[in-house]
Amino acid sequence: MDVQGIIVYIAVYAIPVVFAITLHEAGHAYAAKHFGDKTAWMLGRTSLNPARHIDPIGTVLVPILTAFTGFLFGWAKPVPVNFENLRDPKRDMLWVAAAGPGANLAMALGWVLVAKLLLMAEGSGIAYEFWIRVADAGIKVNVSLAVLNLFPLLPLDGGRIVASLLPPRLAYQYSRLEPFGMMILVLLIVSGALFWMIGPVMGVLLKNLYSLLGF
Repeated sequence: MDVQGIIVYIAVYAIPVVFAITLHEAGHAYAAKHFGDKTAWMLGRTSLNPARHIDPIGTVLVPILTAFTGFLFGWAKPVPVNFENLRDPKRDMLWVAAAGPGANLAMALGWVLVAKLLLMAEGSGIAYEFWIRVADAGIKVNVSLAVLNLFPLLPLDGGRIVASLLPPRLAYQYSRLEPFGMMILVLLIVSGALFWMIGPVMGVLLKNLYSLLGF
């Protein structure tokens, strides 16, 4: 890929990546507020302003670099949640955790709608082709982030959901793995095992979403 191609590639992915991670974090913050913890809300994290959520490394650099590998990875500033403030901490933790991936799946559908409208318009030209590619990237980015974050490993959202569903004793034992979670995740990514495990799920979701476009 030449320099111009790299610039276009980054420009195409920048918009969907920033908004995917922003709305993911805002979703967590909004859900936490809804279920009784206003910590993130008081810090302005329910905002849709990307500046309140962006981490220069995790939201910009890492997603751009990993997008070239075909497997998107990134993060934003963590949303602070005081689980003790939730009305029912163990139960409500599930909904707070699920809100982020849920926001990504909703955005994936939103990008499908954008792509559908563009295709129906039957436009042409550089700008038209650019936004077609942005919409396509938006679908892929949001599906990738949703499925990745639902992987059942703490501190990922999927791990929080599992901890919420397990009986108290098992949940406690499971939570003791959290300090090692990121190390395990990196090893899974580097070895390719993570993509082997979640790739089929991503494939099914993408296939169904693209079927809405007639593909």
